Amino acid sequence: MTAPIPVADIRAGGTLRLATERKDRALALRDDCVGSLPAPVRMLLAPMDLLTRRWLERSRSPYVDEVAAIAAALELAGIWFLNGSYEWGCTVAARDEDGAPWLARTLDWPFHGLGRHAMVARMQGEAGDYCSVTWPGYVGVLTGIAPGRFAATLNQGPLWRRTRRPWLRPYDLALNAIRTWHVPFCPSAHLLREVFDTCRNFAEARDRLERIPIARPAIFTLVGCARGESCVIERRQETFATRTGDVGAANDWEQPEERWEARVAPNVLLSRTSEEARARNRARRDALSAWPQPFARAGFAWLAPPVLNRFTRLAVEMCPRDGVLRVAGYENEAGADLPRPVSRLEEAPWEPALPAKK
Repeated sequence: MTAPIPVADIRAGGTLRLATERKDRALALRDDCVGSLPAPVRMLLAPMDLLTRRWLERSRSPYVDEVAAIAAALELAGIWFLNGSYEWGCTVAARDEDGAPWLARTLDWPFHGLGRHAMVARMQGEAGDYCSVTWPGYVGVLTGIAPGRFAATLNQGPLWRRTRRPWLRPYDLALNAIRTWHVPFCPSAHLLREVFDTCRNFAEARDRLERIPIARPAIFTLVGCARGESCVIERRQETFATRTGDVGAANDWEQPEERWEARVAPNVLLSRTSEEARARNRARRDALSAWPQPFARAGFAWLAPPVLNRFTRLAVEMCPRDGVLRVAGYENEAGADLPRPVSRLEEAPWEPALPAKK
């Protein structure tokens, strides 16, 4: 039995309204996420919150005041850290179907509760209305759709390695995090939200996702409303490489590069080789891209191993031309090898659009 994924209209009041009106859901999410962390990590939550706050306040994010207001309203440790992090791994495919671009994606994260407590927030920026698949207390956009304009997703980019040994991977992760805290650029999820707030069409969105400096490597997938409007944008902090047409991505560059390592699952940080990590990412990407049936009629049938894995928390299907948004949430059960569906949104209801903000 799956629960319905709530749709919240926060075009008036924004993310602060979502956090305060759904405080019970934010508390439950915090408890599930924090409870799944090892005890030493839980002890570091407060200082990680402080470090993330200092970094975000120095960044070029236009949403820092929103994070501060939410943290003050909820009085929960971890709000700043949540808004400075982004998903561990994802798989995405974009392609034309019957003359319209479609986008299918999974979000893989080791935290429990993300599938159970997911929501769809109907938001508004100066360019018009859009929906974000999100959680109370989170201000960025990882997965969003603006009907009549575009849809887009964010994947974490590969890891920059200073060392080569698998057992030194945590050392590289730590050094990259410390370096990020000294970078003044916008977090990737905040840039994607700004794109939904301000861009009127696919071309404008692509231009901003390619040009605006970001704090950490990322992979954006963007689709518009016309045939051929689909691309994957592989982003370093100040450079990009874009692939167009029917495309897919996981958490590695399309063309592997020396010193860049595909993301690996958190439970194998000390053991998996770079070659195996790259092969697993490619297998997920290729399996989803090769799905033979239309996403328009798939009903998440494409969500099977290797795309489905123990860390899968969300699956999403979107078509901005037709205004289609479908979401499914997943959670692990004790002893199970793969997560099961726990929540579902068959299709987002679209109410009349409000006038665009001036």
